[in-house]
Amino acid sequence: MSVHINTKKENIAKTVIMPGDPLRVKYIAEKYLTNVSLVNKTRLCLAYTGLYKDRLVTVMASGMGMPSMAIYSYELFNEFDVDKIIRVGSCGSYYEEIRPRDIILVEKAFTLSNFAYQYDKENVNIIEGSSNLNKKIIDTAFKKKLDIRIGNINTSDLFYNKYENPKIRENFCLGVEMETFALFYIAKKSSKEASSILTVSDNLVTKEELTSEEREKTFDEAITLALDSIL
Repeated sequence: MSVHINTKKENIAKTVIMPGDPLRVKYIAEKYLTNVSLVNKTRLCLAYTGLYKDRLVTVMASGMGMPSMAIYSYELFNEFDVDKIIRVGSCGSYYEEIRPRDIILVEKAFTLSNFAYQYDKENVNIIEGSSNLNKKIIDTAFKKKLDIRIGNINTSDLFYNKYENPKIRENFCLGVEMETFALFYIAKKSSKEASSILTVSDNLVTKEELTSEEREKTFDEAITLALDSIL
């Protein structure tokens, strides 16, 4: 049991699928897992553990933003001995051709935040996900005949902002979200594995976007990609 996750260590699987939204966690647990149990509801950051095709897995919410992701990923890695976390989330696209519902597998996460410096005085603004875990996801996508994009993402502290820093383009970011850099950084410092699979929820060029309900319930391709990658 930790400060923010109120359950026994044995109730959390070694692999965690981690959306931001607690309702998406509930949706995944009810639709895809069997023998499933609610193992955490502290602060309504829901976590369920169950079987996916005979593989034990936990699905847990991270909340929004790097601070929330950092809390939960740190405790999962360091207090519950989790080996792998796959973020399944949403992002906005910087390019017209990257449309809503497209899937991006994050190779590197870039941030303008000083997250790494605050953590341990390290001047790091870009970090890779797990190459081993990403390879499994790529291989799974190929077997499923699922088209995915592979590239960098901008992890921002802001949801509403008007200024686009040129460093975002210089680091070849395909889109923007709010959690992946923290996940990758905490994973690296904990000597664990992390990946991030993002479904495009809105296009910042064309202004095309999914509704709130669609964001909650229509990311099934990314969800099954993550789940099948851990088998």
